[in-house]
Amino acid sequence: MVIINDHSYTFVLPHWGDFMKAVAITKFKEQCLSLLDQIDDEGLIVTKHGKPIVRIVPYGRHNADLIGSLKHEIKIKGSIYSTGLNWNVNDQS
Repeated sequence: MVIINDHSYTFVLPHWGDFMKAVAITKFKEQCLSLLDQIDDEGLIVTKHGKPIVRIVPYGRHNADLIGSLKHEIKIKGSIYSTGLNWNVNDQS
């Protein structure tokens, strides 16, 4: 993980991708409402002793583009209501 400090935020490059805004938990506690008002689609990482502990993302926008993205791509074989196994609820084995 790469960490770059700025005056207002720390920018973190997690192992999975782009730089993200991060803030120490003490600053988050002091400025919580203001930080939440400024949150963007990437979200915000809250750190404790320099280590990420939580990522805050806007509700409802995260992964919204995935909904319906596989339409006409998935074919269902058989019944989705059955396991395909025959079983007897009274069987004691």
